[in-house]
Amino acid sequence: MRHRRSAALVAAALMLTLSGCGASQDASGGKPSIAIVSKGFQQQFWQSVKKGAQQEAKERGAEITFQGPATESDVETQVTQVTNAVGRGPDALGLAALDSRATEPMLRKAAREDIPVIAFDSGVDSEVPLTTVATDNKAAAAEAAEHLAKALGGKGQVAVVAHSQTSGSGIDRRDGFVRWMNKHAPRIELLPVQYGGGDQTKSADITKAIITANPDVDGVYGTNEGSAMGVIQGVKESGRKDIKTVGFDSGKGQIDAIERGEMLGAITQDPLAIGREVVKAALKAKKGEKLPKTINTGFYWYDRKNVDDPKIQSVLYR
Repeated sequence: MRHRRSAALVAAALMLTLSGCGASQDASGGKPSIAIVSKGFQQQFWQSVKKGAQQEAKERGAEITFQGPATESDVETQVTQVTNAVGRGPDALGLAALDSRATEPMLRKAAREDIPVIAFDSGVDSEVPLTTVATDNKAAAAEAAEHLAKALGGKGQVAVVAHSQTSGSGIDRRDGFVRWMNKHAPRIELLPVQYGGGDQTKSADITKAIITANPDVDGVYGTNEGSAMGVIQGVKESGRKDIKTVGFDSGKGQIDAIERGEMLGAITQDPLAIGREVVKAALKAKKGEKLPKTINTGFYWYDRKNVDDPKIQSVLYR
């Protein structure tokens, strides 16, 4: 009797062990894993990209990790994060590079280990990424330039406070703006571009310094959320109410400033779409499907006149 009871207990324990293993495998195994490393983490833009990626991953039965450095000037931290992400051996890697060259060694390692790489927000100076999910930053910056030039009557002095001179988006948003002005608004004098690293406080200090050194400045352009908020703050603290400003992105602070008339308008991207498309592309790459060279997620100009338009409201990330 005792022997039969022991045998039954052993059999029951074995069944529990096997069923436990199966439950663990179902909970964590079988799901594609995508490691996503962004340029930053603190701005509303990146939080919206994360949200879009999470939504798409949930719908498609995938798992993601999402991380980024505290500031968009911390290239070293991002390189470490990419190194660690590749080291975990995900099924795919999504990267918005702060420096288009700094992560190249790790991207090559990912390629050697058959980890497909999807670039987003900015391209990288590498042949490794299979596609780039992004706004057409040059075209978007040109539209911001056109709106500012029109507001200034095609003449005056304009400053640019950019977030980066090493990332693809920073370069394109600078160059797209400058080239449009040079080609279409020859009576507008462009001051030397200044770089604030996307940090609001630093960008505000730069803006105030520009205004002090150039009292005739008529307009200022900020190339991302942190830069634009810094431009708004710097102009306000300078006491100048006649300077027209344009920006990029659409966090709550920018939207509020535009509604109050403190900023002429800005370019908004579609961060939810960016996050979703990164996950879609990563899963396609995992299956060996061919991807286009770029995946354009679109952009919109918004100001006080159209900020309440449902199409604009759907892509704001306040």
